[in-house]
Amino acid sequence: MLPCINWLQPFLALLSSTLLTRGHNCPSSCLCPDHHTVDCQGQGLTRLPSPIPLDVRRLLLSDNWIPLIPSDFLVLYSDLVYLDLRNNSLSGLEPGTLSTSSRLVFLDLGSNNLTEIQSETFGESRSLIKLRLGNNPYLSQVEEDAFLGLTSLRVLELERNGLQGLDVEVLEPLTSLRVLRLEGNPWVCNCHFAKLFVWLMENRHKLPTGMEGLECSLPMDGSLMSLSLLSEASFRECRGYLSLTDILIVIFSGISVSVVAIIASFFLASMVHCFQRLGKAGQADEEEGND
Repeated sequence: MLPCINWLQPFLALLSSTLLTRGHNCPSSCLCPDHHTVDCQGQGLTRLPSPIPLDVRRLLLSDNWIPLIPSDFLVLYSDLVYLDLRNNSLSGLEPGTLSTSSRLVFLDLGSNNLTEIQSETFGESRSLIKLRLGNNPYLSQVEEDAFLGLTSLRVLELERNGLQGLDVEVLEPLTSLRVLRLEGNPWVCNCHFAKLFVWLMENRHKLPTGMEGLECSLPMDGSLMSLSLLSEASFRECRGYLSLTDILIVIFSGISVSVVAIIASFFLASMVHCFQRLGKAGQADEEEGND
């Protein structure tokens, strides 16, 4: 029995070490104040630290120089609920990068170099409650389905970015939204902005700074105007405004009608020609009979 125990000791030691260090395997440049927190803030990191404990719940990576997040990064960290990537060098996010973060509640991507938020970037992150995307000065495009699936999101921060406009369809899937920050963007009060203005009027209670805290530049001279001084009547000239989608529908409808008209004309002409030929054939048969 004793030799067997001696033989098993190395294996048992390795297994015990693995289990005990699962939550203690802290990256060398970081601090781990508890078993589920990894704090790597302000360490001058140019890439994600390694190794990160698999059972990490709070990952703090702010104030570094991290340029990207690998698309498969969150696959192993199913317990992660809090991810802070504020003030890094992120220029983009691949769609699906965050789709596996089923338990993520808080995500901070503020103060980076993001230029756009693509469709389905956050996948089905249904647990996400707070999303910070503010202070990305080059962020000028948010695609229509960017926040699709974020049914629990209550706080969305898009302040001080480079947004001149935003489609209402971007915000409509956010059925649980309570707080929306949009101040500090270079909004342009044109006809494209009209629908968003109406939505903001109806949801002004969700704006921490109210309509008074939002400004837009007028198309005529570029002067800034507080949204609180505008009304739906300010956009009355846009009532006949057609969006790109509307224009494409009109063009397609016109082409379809034209094609149908051409086909109908060709069919009628063919029918007339057939009847004329039948009439001539009948007349010829009648003349032969008379002869």
